[in-house]
Amino acid sequence: MSEVVYEETATMIAAGELQSFVPFGREHCRNHPNAFNLQLRELQPASELWSSDGAAGLVGSLQEVSLQEREREHWQLRKGSTGFKEDDVEFEEELYAAGNVVVWSKGSRTQASSVYKAFTVDSPVQQVLWCNFAVPHSTDEEDFEHTVCIVQSSCVNVHSVTGKDFLSPLPFQVSNAWATQFGLLLERKSTANDTQLGSPGEALPTLFSMLHPLDEIAPVVCRSGGLIQGSCVQYACDSTMKVLFTSSQPSMVVSYDPMQGTHSVWALRKVTHDERSTVLRYPTEPGGTLLGLMASGFLTSHLRNTSRLDSPGGCGAAGGPGTGSSFAVGSPLHYSILHSHQSRIVTSSPGIHSRVHSPNISNMAALSRAHSPGMAAPSFTGAARFSQSFNSPNSRGHHGCLPSPNSTLNESMLVPEMEPIIPNLCMEQLWSETVTAGCHREMSSQASKVFITSDLCENHYLCFLVESHQQLRCVKFIESNDSSQLIFPFVTAIPAKDAEPLESINAMLVLEACGSLVLYTGITRVSKVFVPGLLSPSFSLSSQTPHLSTPLENVSTPANSSHRHIQRLEEDNMPSPLSDGRGPNIKHHEASFLEDYIFQKATPNIQTLRDPVFNRVTLELSSGSMLRISIPEIATSDLVRNCLQVIRFILPKEVAMKVLVKWYNIYNAPGGPSAHAEWNQFVTCFMALMGYNTERLSWTQHLHFEVPLSPVIAAKKARPSDGGSDEDWDYLMASHYHQQMTSQSACGAAETSGAKNSISTDTDSLSPASSPSSQSFKLDSSALLFPHIPALFYVLHLLYQELQLDELHRARAASLVCLLQQLARDLQMDEYLDLYWRDYPSLISCFTESCVIDQALIGQMQHPSSMSSEPPCIFSWLSNCLRGVKNPPFPYLPGICQRTRLLVLSYALYVNGDENATSTDVSKYIVKASAGLKFCTSEPHIKRQNNVKVRVSSEGLAEQLVVWLTSEGFTLKDLESVPFGVALPIREAIYRCREKPRSDWSEEVCLLIGRQDLTKQAHNMTLAKTKPSVGSGLSLEPPATTEADEEEDGMSDIIQEVTGLIWSQDLRVQEVRRLLQSSRPVRVSVVQLPEVSDHEYIEEKENKLLQLCQRTMALPVGRGLFTLFSYHPVPTEPLPVPKLNLTGRAPPRNTMVDLNSGNIDVPPNMTSWPSFHNGVAAGLKIAPASQVESAWIAYNKPKTPELANEYAGFLMALGLNGHLTKLATLNIHDYLTKGHEMTSIGLLLGVSSARLGTMDMSITRLLSIHIPALLPPTSTELDVPHNVQVAAVIGIGLVYQGTGHRHNAEVLLSEIGRPPGPEMEYCTDRESYSLAAGLALGMVCLGHGSNLIGMTDLNVPEQLYQYMVGGHRRAQVGANRERHKSPSYQIKEGDTINVDVTCPGATLALAMIYLKTNNRSIADWLKPPDTWFLLDFIKPEFLLLRTLARCIIMWDEILPNTEWVKSNIPQIIRENVDPSEDINMDAMTQAQDYITAGACMALGLRFAGSANSDAFDCLHEFAKTFMKIMAFAGTAPVGAQTSYYNLQTGLSMILLAMSMIMAGTGDLKVLQLCRFLHKRTGGEMNYGFHMAHHMALGLLFLGGGRYTLSTSNSAIAALLCALYPHFPAHSTDNRYHLQALRHLAVLAAEPRLLVPVDVDSLKPCYVLLEVTYKDSKWYKETTVELMAPTLLPELHLLKRVKVKGPRYWELSVDLSKETQHLKSILSRDGVLYVKLRAGQLPYKDDPQGWKSLLATAINHLNSGVRAFKPEAISTFTSEPVLISFAEFFCKTSEGMKHKEDTQLLFSAMLYECVTKECPEMLPTYIAIEQAVTAMRHSDVQQTFPLWQLRLVIEFWDSRMLRSPGNCHDTLLTSEFLPVMKNAVDVALDSWLKENSVVVRSYMRGQVPSREAQSLMLACFLIYRSIPFLKSSHTQLEGCTSFGDLVSHGSQLGIPLRDLLRLVPILLDSPIGSHSLLGFPLQAFSS
Repeated sequence: MSEVVYEETATMIAAGELQSFVPFGREHCRNHPNAFNLQLRELQPASELWSSDGAAGLVGSLQEVSLQEREREHWQLRKGSTGFKEDDVEFEEELYAAGNVVVWSKGSRTQASSVYKAFTVDSPVQQVLWCNFAVPHSTDEEDFEHTVCIVQSSCVNVHSVTGKDFLSPLPFQVSNAWATQFGLLLERKSTANDTQLGSPGEALPTLFSMLHPLDEIAPVVCRSGGLIQGSCVQYACDSTMKVLFTSSQPSMVVSYDPMQGTHSVWALRKVTHDERSTVLRYPTEPGGTLLGLMASGFLTSHLRNTSRLDSPGGCGAAGGPGTGSSFAVGSPLHYSILHSHQSRIVTSSPGIHSRVHSPNISNMAALSRAHSPGMAAPSFTGAARFSQSFNSPNSRGHHGCLPSPNSTLNESMLVPEMEPIIPNLCMEQLWSETVTAGCHREMSSQASKVFITSDLCENHYLCFLVESHQQLRCVKFIESNDSSQLIFPFVTAIPAKDAEPLESINAMLVLEACGSLVLYTGITRVSKVFVPGLLSPSFSLSSQTPHLSTPLENVSTPANSSHRHIQRLEEDNMPSPLSDGRGPNIKHHEASFLEDYIFQKATPNIQTLRDPVFNRVTLELSSGSMLRISIPEIATSDLVRNCLQVIRFILPKEVAMKVLVKWYNIYNAPGGPSAHAEWNQFVTCFMALMGYNTERLSWTQHLHFEVPLSPVIAAKKARPSDGGSDEDWDYLMASHYHQQMTSQSACGAAETSGAKNSISTDTDSLSPASSPSSQSFKLDSSALLFPHIPALFYVLHLLYQELQLDELHRARAASLVCLLQQLARDLQMDEYLDLYWRDYPSLISCFTESCVIDQALIGQMQHPSSMSSEPPCIFSWLSNCLRGVKNPPFPYLPGICQRTRLLVLSYALYVNGDENATSTDVSKYIVKASAGLKFCTSEPHIKRQNNVKVRVSSEGLAEQLVVWLTSEGFTLKDLESVPFGVALPIREAIYRCREKPRSDWSEEVCLLIGRQDLTKQAHNMTLAKTKPSVGSGLSLEPPATTEADEEEDGMSDIIQEVTGLIWSQDLRVQEVRRLLQSSRPVRVSVVQLPEVSDHEYIEEKENKLLQLCQRTMALPVGRGLFTLFSYHPVPTEPLPVPKLNLTGRAPPRNTMVDLNSGNIDVPPNMTSWPSFHNGVAAGLKIAPASQVESAWIAYNKPKTPELANEYAGFLMALGLNGHLTKLATLNIHDYLTKGHEMTSIGLLLGVSSARLGTMDMSITRLLSIHIPALLPPTSTELDVPHNVQVAAVIGIGLVYQGTGHRHNAEVLLSEIGRPPGPEMEYCTDRESYSLAAGLALGMVCLGHGSNLIGMTDLNVPEQLYQYMVGGHRRAQVGANRERHKSPSYQIKEGDTINVDVTCPGATLALAMIYLKTNNRSIADWLKPPDTWFLLDFIKPEFLLLRTLARCIIMWDEILPNTEWVKSNIPQIIRENVDPSEDINMDAMTQAQDYITAGACMALGLRFAGSANSDAFDCLHEFAKTFMKIMAFAGTAPVGAQTSYYNLQTGLSMILLAMSMIMAGTGDLKVLQLCRFLHKRTGGEMNYGFHMAHHMALGLLFLGGGRYTLSTSNSAIAALLCALYPHFPAHSTDNRYHLQALRHLAVLAAEPRLLVPVDVDSLKPCYVLLEVTYKDSKWYKETTVELMAPTLLPELHLLKRVKVKGPRYWELSVDLSKETQHLKSILSRDGVLYVKLRAGQLPYKDDPQGWKSLLATAINHLNSGVRAFKPEAISTFTSEPVLISFAEFFCKTSEGMKHKEDTQLLFSAMLYECVTKECPEMLPTYIAIEQAVTAMRHSDVQQTFPLWQLRLVIEFWDSRMLRSPGNCHDTLLTSEFLPVMKNAVDVALDSWLKENSVVVRSYMRGQVPSREAQSLMLACFLIYRSIPFLKSSHTQLEGCTSFGDLVSHGSQLGIPLRDLLRLVPILLDSPIGSHSLLGFPLQAFSS
């Protein structure tokens, strides 16, 4: 072929989309209110300012200003990334800086630019750049913080996209900053002093890195490879070296060394450990002298001195480095400043470890670091650190003796020892230019631009533009095999004045010295670029209406206002693809345009290029204006793009490059083709390159004439149309495609010709008659691609197979097949030709010409290694797979044939059952096609025999397949485009997984299997992982309260949607709200008796109110439990706290009754504790998942001191729900210093609860200050209020819970028996302190039992026993000996233990230490005494505690029945008492009641939260008994009143035990009891009893039914503190137990409510759950059914939880493996997403299940289908697709009467899909039905559907054969498939009967002439799987007997039943076709 083709200089391409370019930031800054603009405005008189044109008025007077400003503006562009996908959206981002303003804007071709962010900083911006900082994660992966860095002279501002701002001060002046993969690289400006210092070996580092804005700036290590003495490692300190370019992928730096005059390339990476230690020890220079010792003196002093000069405004000297010289170097000021900051220097370093936490440091921290006291501090900090970091640690001694010219001795000694700065990054030299001696000087010139570009064959080049030589040097680089090194093989120089890369089209644009633009790909010249309007000076003014106009006219910037006149072109001169859509809106510029035009004649030429993004680049013209042009793509049609990819893959790179360049030029020639013609043009070009004469081949001849019929489309080219026109429609009407579509019948699925870019199968013009077939042409064997024809043919064939697998691309395969058949014919590959003929019979029959290729030459051509004579056909491969026939591996092209690979491996995995198909055995199934020579590929198959595996169950395979497909990125959308036959096995695997999914699959897998419920669940889980504080995704909003005037009672946030489902039958939740509200006045009804005076009557009313207020004040404790964690606060509003209303209203006139009237005595401080509880109740509403910040907590601080108690409670509540950890230590300190007792109590308890069991040191310090015993004995006596001490002691217990901390245990043990001190110190309320110490000791050693490590010498149990039973006091030991020397003057206790004080604490401490240990010896200590004498010695209350303690130690012996409870009462009480004995009956009954109460309490703890009915019934019995006795006691004489109090205590404890068992269930019986006790207000009912009853009520409805109690050790401890059986007598009573501890019950609550939420409606619903318990020693593994929403049992008791069918999709959570998944569901509102199955109704609408679709269809299948009304579909499925299908295809309408059977069929299909839950099968059913109908009416258009049908039937057969039993889980089970199959058989058999001649002639190698016959023949051959028989027809034809035929047939792989169809033809037998050897044919047809 002639050389002319490659004369690229002769070619030219047209640039498109010409637009003028003005940086958007410039426009924006003009309106930006910054200082520069204000100064402009002042220059301007107002009248002129607002003149007609916004900016024009300013232009004249401001010319000089704007010029000077312009020099300071700079901008850069990059391609925008949305962050989701790489190729998501094309837009450009611009970063523009001018003066102090930075503008970041975004905009694209289709959207105007808009400002994204604008920043104004304090000093002029030196540089601005985008940079990504890596933030390491705990899980080894890194997140990137995308930021903009603004470099000013003294600091760097970093603004991240997520809204974080950092300000990093700079310790030196920066000449340049570079963004790298790791962070910022900073280049220090070298100052004059640097060079004065003498020898170059002592230079300072010049390159520094900053890996995160909060990190220190560290020097960069440089590892240069010396040729002579190996590599040397040192800091990068060559001050002359300049960095020119950095890139992050690959990570490299390009630098220039002016001394050598060479450019070098360095790899940038993290520093290794060795390198780090090398530089830190002795940075020696190559010669070996200790550089560190030498330079440290210079360094120290020098860095210090220059650092002042480096930071402008350093130490008060104004101005930059120049003006600073007045400041003497060694002056005292300098010295003192250094001194004053010395301490800061050490501490300000965040150290090397600060990175881990740095992103969490608030923005304030960053700011405070920047604005440190004294402006100079930052630079000195840095300077001193830098200098120190270069000294070897041991070189301090030598400082003095160093010759340091300008440093004084004291300065050298000044810097204290501190850790050196540790370098982070290392530059390793990879390559540097070689310089020959001769041209050393003239070569050396710094590159002005460096960039990386790649060519069309994916070679990468690093290019630098040396402007002085007008030369672009391109260095090719290759990644080495392990991709750790880069290799630079050679350099090429291209003459150039300027250049820019265009990454999206793998090319670069070069501006040559002559001013012309040339496009290069890599180093291959492609063509000149023609910019319309610039390079053609010819112009004419004749046209009056501008047809096309460059959008340059509307630009008016001061710079180019005088040149707004680029010439205009006539249309014939300017083939720019700008759309005519612009026409109308250009008109009004016309006048100005023409006026300007007259004056300007010269053509502006291009000066420079800048800002390349995608394929767009800006040209700067000599006139100062800028143009943005785009360079066209290499191809727009997908098919051409695929073909080019394939060509690039198979050809050698040089050849491929030539082909691609040639194509690019043809395709983009000025006035080039439209998109339709692209494929035709490609075929012509491609065949010409292979040596065809395309003019002579009739079918390629026609390609040239298929020109677009409308000029509009030609002008538009490949651009997406902006506005259509009528001509478009005409074009479509006249197109081939339209004619063909109209000629075909409506129901045929015609796809023989693709739209637009296919070669239409023009049977008229291409009919075989038009050219005699005898003609043949010779190929030109010298053509470029001639030797590669077989290889190209083969890869194009593989591409064709790939296109067949995608419904969306199949139309393109028809275009490709025309090219393939020509090549196959000429290469004489008949098998391939036959394959194409079978796929497109009507198409291939039209082509008959062939061209001759010399046989000799064919042999010399390169054949790909995997090419075989039998063509690879993907469908037959899959079909063999289904039939179980062995297959050779299928060839594929990596990166191009991805779908082939996916499907082949999927079949291998799922159909063959080879579970390693996707991992180790890939090579068995697919092989990469390569261009090498042939070699033996059969080796992998030899091993096949020995690894026969046991077949895995298909469930396992299905799971494996689905997970693998997801990991390969396969989605449902992809599945929809897979042909229906191929997709069936994958669909079945998906269907199986959908039935039995795993609960822990990722979101993507759940999406693929179509379980929206699981997808949503997984989505929420991933959200929760990334943002820990996200609430549930459910919109369970609490209802808005209707009446606005309704007093806020604090309980409106209970979610009624859920409570309404749990308690649907009654209004118990409203009743609880009524009982617990304390914000409205109470009703005081007292009847005025006639003899009572008015004044007495008022007093009576007020006394009554006082009694009622005892109850009102106790309510908040219960309310806190009821509303637990039900509210997410709004961060901008304070928390609403309901009032505690202590007034009353008296009927009938509703008069106010108030306690403050002074008529009766009211106790002082009566409301202080109740308002504390009210604050706790309000704070407990806040859910733990809410977003609560330290600022919000402080913001809630009340303004009035009366509310201080409430706020104290609020703080405690925040601790209980974990939010107090966010409170800053500073604030905690503030609160404590106020000295408000309640605040201290709330805060200490809150903080300790929030840090439960963490042993947090800072909290321990906080608590210790408040506990004298924990302070050193000599410390000052602090006056800590007693209650605060109690709280602090409990706090120690909480913080050290379960840790067994020895010291604390020892202190607490002695504190239980703390003696009363002198004065009044420890005399009051000693009981509560002792109890607190006991509880705290119990918590510290919780459940440790006898394994208390290291505490044996303390004798804890013995000591506790002594405290419990009394005895001689031991001497105080330890630190507090001194304190207790003098005895108390008030209390005379003697030297025995006061058991009344110490017993409760000791008892409970024993109980908690030995909790659940079943330690009988300890338990026996706690037995009640069995003689009357001893019983008299013990307080009845202590009997209660001992019984409780004993029972919970013997945890496993607690049984839920009355016998067990009674067994705790001593024998002696149970026996009938002999009346003769002198026994105090009262004492006996008291003992019995208290012991019973204690046992009941233990029973409640043992079964807490379990709703165990036996335990509940048992307790209910006792409660009734106590009630009866009380009713009796109430009527008894006065003496019995004492027993009434005891009974009431016992009853309260039993009630609490009941509500513990039923916690969260809202049981009615308990509620009735609580309500009964709520109404009792008189007599003995004091504040404490009310508190107990309402706590019981709160526990019963814990958290509105969403929470229940746990029985873990820590929960039991919390409950013992909260439910201590001695309740306060009045509201200020803290003598025996601190009231605040009542709220610790919250710590025992855990969320266990599972709320099923319908994923479609997002509403909670009922679902049947199946809960399986694990085996235990009390019961075997059992399964119970629960109706959710329900409280689950404790998770450690469960084996699995399963959503049960049939209404909802099954879902099983296996808890034996891991409980974390379910725990996280429960903790986030317990939302479990479920999905209704089709045809089912929710339980609420259909409780019995009688209305479902399936219920009607049970009696008879057929009648079910008939009874199915399409209208009813909406009740069974929510999928809009199915509803619409029913609407449009299944309803009978007037015009559709004749199609009734079709509609019935559609209805049946719909019914089948809906009931079988596979709506995605509907398209498959319809496709099968359409294919069969077409066969029946024998108007088949193509054979493709038959392939699919064959695959469907083979898959069905394989399933039936493999497992005839369990065919219930296959997709196609109905009678539909056999019916369809039979229809096809009948149709084909009847055709065969009539046309047996055709089949026979085909077997003899003749192609049928008539088109209809050839179509049916192809269908027959495909469907009957008959191979290509041309070579083997003799074998079959020669067969004489049936046996021969069968054996030959099986060799050819023809299935038996298909072979039988051929028997009559092949044997020419006289036997009729109906019976054969006595068998009826039908026997084989099944």
